[in-house]
Amino acid sequence: MLPAPSTRLRFREMTRADLDDMADLLGDPRVMEFYPAPKSRDDAARWIAWNEDNYAAHGFGLWIVETHAGLFVGDCGLTWQDVNGVPMLEVGYHVRATLQGRGYATEAAAACRDFARVELDATELVAIIHPDNTASERVAQKIGMTRREDDHGGPVAVRRVLGMTL
Repeated sequence: MLPAPSTRLRFREMTRADLDDMADLLGDPRVMEFYPAPKSRDDAARWIAWNEDNYAAHGFGLWIVETHAGLFVGDCGLTWQDVNGVPMLEVGYHVRATLQGRGYATEAAAACRDFARVELDATELVAIIHPDNTASERVAQKIGMTRREDDHGGPVAVRRVLGMTL
């Protein structure tokens, strides 16, 4: 199952064939500014394998996001994340630095929100965001999320949690 295509974007499962694009995306210091460090090519391969495992176990994960013409935009999707010891369904997104600021993250995240509501019958959705990542926080707010709590168990000392009831 995949989110329905949006006005400008379509989704597909991530595969090993996406390694070059994912290594470029996750290795870009601008995209990964709020992570502990950009990811290596081997990290990107593990990222793909993690998502393939998520598809097999849950039927969803982070998907490749492309324009309808096939241009690689980034990834966006749903994963289970730990928030202060509680598993929660999170929408996550990464957009190529050269394509940021065009509304792609919001459009993709909204499609994933709708997928969670309709296809998964989820009742709650969160976004876990570095406290300095105001652009990502704006995306979460644009799809209807509000500040819920802070998470104290992740790779950053404190992560902001926005959420919504679906």
